[in-house]
Amino acid sequence: MAKTNPAEFVRQVRQEISKVVWPTRKETMVTTIMVFIMATIMAIFFLGVDQVLSFVIKLILG
Repeated sequence: MAKTNPAEFVRQVRQEISKVVWPTRKETMVTTIMVFIMATIMAIFFLGVDQVLSFVIKLILG
């Protein structure tokens, strides 16, 4: 593996960063809202599953 001096490394990093396509403000907001919605849906789902399993275990154990 070839050694790279610090100046060359910084140049390469800046070159790679310039290739990054950053999301727009709107895309970020929509994605954030979708994450919160999905997290809420999954929390409700697992709450329901937990309640059903708890009920079943209570029936089995008396």
